[in-house]
Amino acid sequence: MNISTNTLAKVEIRESSSAPMVFIPGGTFRMGSDKHYPEEAPVHRVTVDAFWMDRYPVTNRQFKEFVRATKHVTVAEIIPDPKDYPGMLPHMVYAGSLMFSPPNHPVNLRDFSQWWTFARGAQWRHPYGPGSNIRGLDDHPVVHVAFSDAAAYAKWAGKDLPTEAEWEFAARGGLDGAEYAWGDEFTPHGRHMANTWQGEFPRQNVNADGFERTSPVSAFPPNGYGLYDMIGNVWEWTADWYSPRHKADAPKACCIPENPRGGREDGSYDPRTTNVRIPQKVIKGGSHLCAPNYCRRYRPAARHAEPVDTSTSHVGFRCIRRGASDAPQTGE
Repeated sequence: MNISTNTLAKVEIRESSSAPMVFIPGGTFRMGSDKHYPEEAPVHRVTVDAFWMDRYPVTNRQFKEFVRATKHVTVAEIIPDPKDYPGMLPHMVYAGSLMFSPPNHPVNLRDFSQWWTFARGAQWRHPYGPGSNIRGLDDHPVVHVAFSDAAAYAKWAGKDLPTEAEWEFAARGGLDGAEYAWGDEFTPHGRHMANTWQGEFPRQNVNADGFERTSPVSAFPPNGYGLYDMIGNVWEWTADWYSPRHKADAPKACCIPENPRGGREDGSYDPRTTNVRIPQKVIKGGSHLCAPNYCRRYRPAARHAEPVDTSTSHVGFRCIRRGASDAPQTGE
């Protein structure tokens, strides 16, 4: 099954009555892009089976229910053990998370430390540091969740995290080869279709889309499958290990990969030390910090590496359930 713009209207979209999940029919599509960042290349055909996907990113309200039920403590709330990070700088041994802190002057865009701070006390309940809270943000995506936090939630809910291929297929919404999740124009007729950055990143956000940071998960239009926020707002964890490039396209249709998985568990060096290599997973979708002058990753093909022990103020997740098109049972 090869979904295209011509067949989009024929795609059957069904939502479970017992959980906010949408049925994704599966099919063969062109994954990746040859037009943007090197890690997105090469374009290659991939086939995925049908699955159910959360209609929205997991929200603060949903994550709160999970924590109440399980007493889960997130990575950002745990003081790191220096034994796990040989050579770790002593002044960084505290519980916290990476928080976006915009500068008020021009900066070198190659130096992300100019706008990211490892903030003591930043976590999902306190997204902007100890003095902040999530009152009024129940319908915003949960942030400051590391990979293990997302995986724990998915297990509790009786679900899984999507593979990169599943996530990208769903994000395209039936528009195989389109630049964005809604077509080939970023702001059709001047309408903002996702929560991204407008202005000169990282010091000027003119908020033309109406939001400075995260937004409610239903604030922007859904894609062709009825999924919200697949682009922008927050990056989303996938289950796949990161690799710097995709594999080449199959030479014949018979050899197209089915339900592929990502790279190897390699990782990168943790900035808090010089000799600990942290495995990385693929994150997808871009966030409210993606800007034309810095990170044009507000596209289905875009991808980025994220260390599994890292949490930030712009990364969240959503879940899937694999299987037939019968309505799934909910664990929420």
